[in-house]
Amino acid sequence: MQERIKRALVSVYDKEGIVEFCQALQALEIEILSSGGTARTLSENGVRVTPVEEYTGFPEMLDGRVKTLHPRIHAGILAIRGNATHVEDLLKAEIDPIDLVVVNLYPFQRTAATKGASEADVVEMIDVGGPTMVRAAAKNFSDVGVVVSPRDYTAVIDELKQSGVLSGTTRRRLALRAFEHTATYDDAIQGYLRDRGFGGEDPATEDRLPERMTLELTKRQDLRYGENPHQKAAYYVEQNVSGPSIGKAEQLQGKELSFNNILDFDAALGLAVEFPGCACAVIKHGNPCGVALADEPSLAFERALECDPVSAFGGVIAFNRTVDAPAAALVSRQFYEGVIAPGFDDEARKVLAKKKNLRVLDLGELGDTRRQGFDLRRVNGGLLAQDWDVLTENVLEARVVTTREPSEEEWQGLAFAWTVCKHVKSNAIVYAFADRAVGIGAGQMSRVDSSRFAIQKAQVPLKGAVMASDAFFPFRDGVDLPAEAGVAAVVQPGGSIRDEEVIEAANEHGMAMVFTGRRHFRH
Repeated sequence: MQERIKRALVSVYDKEGIVEFCQALQALEIEILSSGGTARTLSENGVRVTPVEEYTGFPEMLDGRVKTLHPRIHAGILAIRGNATHVEDLLKAEIDPIDLVVVNLYPFQRTAATKGASEADVVEMIDVGGPTMVRAAAKNFSDVGVVVSPRDYTAVIDELKQSGVLSGTTRRRLALRAFEHTATYDDAIQGYLRDRGFGGEDPATEDRLPERMTLELTKRQDLRYGENPHQKAAYYVEQNVSGPSIGKAEQLQGKELSFNNILDFDAALGLAVEFPGCACAVIKHGNPCGVALADEPSLAFERALECDPVSAFGGVIAFNRTVDAPAAALVSRQFYEGVIAPGFDDEARKVLAKKKNLRVLDLGELGDTRRQGFDLRRVNGGLLAQDWDVLTENVLEARVVTTREPSEEEWQGLAFAWTVCKHVKSNAIVYAFADRAVGIGAGQMSRVDSSRFAIQKAQVPLKGAVMASDAFFPFRDGVDLPAEAGVAAVVQPGGSIRDEEVIEAANEHGMAMVFTGRRHFRH
């Protein structure tokens, strides 16, 4: 039978909840060893601690690089209590067993992701003593408990209050979390070093993606179900992500987020933040059903809604500006799953509060809107990874391939439509004016069907509108059809073996056409 926990070693960088945790340990008469900033924090809050240097008889040195790397620490952690030789060794060396190790590591990932952090700054965040203690305690899980996350503090204290010990099941669970923690930490370090060219490759010219990829994801919440009610689901978030993210948003009101809500919110947010001006995007089932620009959020929303008000019902809405009362009033007129924005003023919150089930997500400041890492897709037995599809080409500098050049207003419309088109599932066709989408055709197997579908969905005449296609036209019918509806200008990547035929068709119709040289499939 395991002996009562008598001694804990506590050394944490993330001090969330550590004072309350150690106060509870002290109330259970558990001796606390601690070092550095952790010891100071605990002492300042009335927790009795034995400094590690006092316990080991050896002072910290090398600016704190060496403080817990000592036999009195690691022998106390690694000794097997049921091994007579181990027990005798401890007695001879006058070393007391350490029964509980509470350690979290230097914030390497956060420092590496900090803009302007030098290589020396990042390298200094490579923890040595912390992982060593964590691995030692996790290896000796038969006798030692190890805690690497504040989320386990409450459960550990509750169990200690009941019996003074941690069950074998708990110690095994904590050991697994500890090894997961150190494995992810080490992977982040090797990833950073690889990206800095430590492998002998020049990161500026290296085309390949990493040979190994490890993701550190923390469960934010269990979901009621996945895409369908019979599928289990949960939402996991990355750590230290900068810029707008659903995982960082504060839900101000409404029902819990669903699996499909999160997908739609992410799609809506990704589109809204593409525009520097005030924008609103309405998303349904992953596709835009309305996007618009205006001087104020309420007008942007009205223009977006006009594109396809029927499909917008039950969708999600994203703004890239703070939502005010007029915009909130418009959103409240009919049923939507939710709305997300970088802020809601007090009057807007009062208006939206009347729609109790409406999910309202506050992003806070948008910051850097670029997506980090890679775009990952699961397939059975593996994972596809690619760079994010970033819009780097300037449509206003696209190559004019027709006799007629676009007018200034058409150029603005082409730039707007091209941005929206990137967010529509292939085959994608977008009809638009300079400040709004007026017809969207998504996900059809034939490009001409997408063109036809977008015309059918349009709520206004398309005379003078522009058109964007996410990939080249394989046949001229993709141009003939919108020309009949009055579309005046087209932006597309080009690259078809029938480009000349398509250009000829545009010239016959008096249309302007520009090639970007880059496609934007979204499967």
